[in-house]
Amino acid sequence: MRTKIQCGWLVGYAGSGHVLWRDAELVYEGTQIVFVGERFDGTADQVIDAGGKLVIPGFIDTHVHSGHRASHRLISDVGRSDYFGQPFFEISVPRAGTRVGGDPRYARPDDVAAAEELLLNARFTVAELLRNGITTFVEFGSQLKVQEALDAQVNELGIRAYLGPGFDSGRWVGGPGGRLTRVVDEAAGERELALALDFIERRAGAHNDRMRGILVPREVETCTPALLRAAAREAHARKLPVAIHAAYNIHEFFDIIREHRMTSIELLEEVGLMSSTLNVGHGNFVAENPLMNYSGGRDLEIMGAYGCAVSHCPVNIARRARFLDSWERYRKAGVNIALGTDTYPRDMIMQMRIASYFGKVASRNLRAASAAEVFEAATLGGSRSLGRDDLGRLAPGAKADIVVIDLSGRGTLRMGPVRDPVKSLVECGIGDDVDTVIVDGIVRVEGGSIMGIDFGALRARTQAAGEHIWAGWADWDPLGRSADEMCPFAFPRAN
Repeated sequence: MRTKIQCGWLVGYAGSGHVLWRDAELVYEGTQIVFVGERFDGTADQVIDAGGKLVIPGFIDTHVHSGHRASHRLISDVGRSDYFGQPFFEISVPRAGTRVGGDPRYARPDDVAAAEELLLNARFTVAELLRNGITTFVEFGSQLKVQEALDAQVNELGIRAYLGPGFDSGRWVGGPGGRLTRVVDEAAGERELALALDFIERRAGAHNDRMRGILVPREVETCTPALLRAAAREAHARKLPVAIHAAYNIHEFFDIIREHRMTSIELLEEVGLMSSTLNVGHGNFVAENPLMNYSGGRDLEIMGAYGCAVSHCPVNIARRARFLDSWERYRKAGVNIALGTDTYPRDMIMQMRIASYFGKVASRNLRAASAAEVFEAATLGGSRSLGRDDLGRLAPGAKADIVVIDLSGRGTLRMGPVRDPVKSLVECGIGDDVDTVIVDGIVRVEGGSIMGIDFGALRARTQAAGEHIWAGWADWDPLGRSADEMCPFAFPRAN
């Protein structure tokens, strides 16, 4: 079936970048775009009226930790000083002899009771992504059962995903007095890599090729060099993209230097992982960052030489008093900046705004991190990191992954007068402005609603799940703290 969208505004693609059309038309047939321009001379079976609205490519979220993230609500405005602001230490490191409680992402593989929670987490994740105009996402290394639950939602709700169970050579636990203690298990890393490859072999190409595989060695410091080399060999042999947390954590930065006498980025090059389809999670604690006090660093030069991507998660790191230092330096070095939502909220429009504002401040340049640059990071940056020239753009031959933005402010005065719709979107927009989402030529969100999803019921279920997690926090917290002790309410409770 051939569908024509009549667009008030349209972000098309020409040459090597986005272009802006006024009063234009886009036509797609099946899963592909066949026309972008002023007027289409052919016939259409269906017409979508997007007059007065902005039509853009679907966003690509290169850094997603799935689930409703109830645990992260306990690190809002608080945190252990000895963790240096690193969020996963706070909510993912259990007291020795225990497991992270209430969160099915950390459940034992044979825990049947966690199956319902896995489904809830996966459904919440995909629904939130779609509702915010994200048509492609990368899940950053959850275990096999989580990937299987997400794969089922890719099929049911129609999003595009890069999935692959994460693997590592051991994790962290809270030792005596809550001290961080690393547990090394090289054999487990080998088994998990084999599981990841098996999952990808079984599932890649499923759902009309909307599901593809990605290798995710979870963190550079929890993987041995041997495991990283094995991942590099498999990625090259199978032509798979790779995602890994690196240069993201002050502990990690200095641990890698102490153990290997090189930075994390240098280590990734040493083991053969550096490439244009390597997605470095966060990548903000590089050698050139003044906070590291590291002389002679060349991390940005290395990443730029390979066209490596950094999945920049501006909202998530800003909450932990961090920022990319600086947007301008990364761009000048040739680093491919892509955007990720990481945990919550999965609002890519908010991510673009925060990336732009912090990018200007850190670069000390009002021209840095422009609306055009952050929009490119949310679209083309992601497609480059995945080696895809058919995503992140609206052009003939590209996938029909399309988002329609309501520029009216939905009954508010928030948008004000709109002269440049892209700048208005970045400066004044929110995820709720997403009106329609099309993935692979099929409408998945219409009028802000997802067929088969009751947002009220889904919110109620996730609230109940969160209450359960918070109630059991002291059972596994390394310091034995309750939720209220770890994260007091913003104001004293009156009742």
